[in-house]
Amino acid sequence: MKAKLTTLAIITAVFIALFLFIDIGSQWEYVLSRRFNKIIAMVLTGCSIAVSTIIFQTITNNKILTPNIIGLDSLYMLIQTIVVFVFGADTLTMMDSNFHFTLSVGLMLLFSALLYKLLFKREGQNIYYLLLVGLIMGTLFSSISSFMEILIDPDEFLVVRDSMFASFNNVNTQLLAISAVGVVLIGLYLLRFIKYLDVLSLGKDQAVNLGVDYNAIVKRLLLIIAALVSISTALVGPITFLGLLVANITYHFMGTYQHKFLLIGSLFISVISLLGAQMFVEHILHFGTAVSVVINLVGGLYFLYLLLKESK
Repeated sequence: MKAKLTTLAIITAVFIALFLFIDIGSQWEYVLSRRFNKIIAMVLTGCSIAVSTIIFQTITNNKILTPNIIGLDSLYMLIQTIVVFVFGADTLTMMDSNFHFTLSVGLMLLFSALLYKLLFKREGQNIYYLLLVGLIMGTLFSSISSFMEILIDPDEFLVVRDSMFASFNNVNTQLLAISAVGVVLIGLYLLRFIKYLDVLSLGKDQAVNLGVDYNAIVKRLLLIIAALVSISTALVGPITFLGLLVANITYHFMGTYQHKFLLIGSLFISVISLLGAQMFVEHILHFGTAVSVVINLVGGLYFLYLLLKESK
């Protein structure tokens, strides 16, 4: 395992060096500062999505589900659409970035807390009940957003559309420090629960038989998932299929059930994926599309592959 992690660390370092110095030009100080901020944003986003997806798939015991099924991405888009619909596009563009970030993260966490309270309200509630409710709420949020987008001015719709796709080109540097502190604190809190993940992967009945306080542990892990997804979404926007892609590549490459290795491996693979996609967008497509479009295209095709593979 150490050899595989070392290999991933070396590949990550190479990708970071390539991203920093390829076609740097004469204005190297300005270019390096811009690219360094992008790397920080990609590391924070990649780590948040990778860790949250691995944990979520462990809890649900399903390798084709991601935290997006709960509906947080749809809620984020609904928040942006409501602001534009009620107050106008200028309000969204001129809104203080810290306030906008706090508002988005706070509402997504509040929704998650209410959803989890519904799940753990009664004993014996199945985790798939949470997924079903989250899927329905996500569909509802998407429908409301679509209805509002039809009614707003076409010029204002362009502002909403920009929020639909994750982008690292215009990341607000003021939010990087806040996001970094949040991710680090969540990571430190997560350390105490990593030892339970290997047991949770066996299923609820086996975990309970082995002495795990299933509801208490799962409740805390779900809050960690919601916090990580909320931070990454509010920072750069939704990336639907990144978690699915990274998690399954990690399972295949690492070849172990031990989450202490899976989580570290997923961090490297996620950052490598984002760096590779960003370089492809910048130097091959010449900023012709957003990085989330490339990730979602590859991830969507991989998702179809997994479905066909499972059906056999």
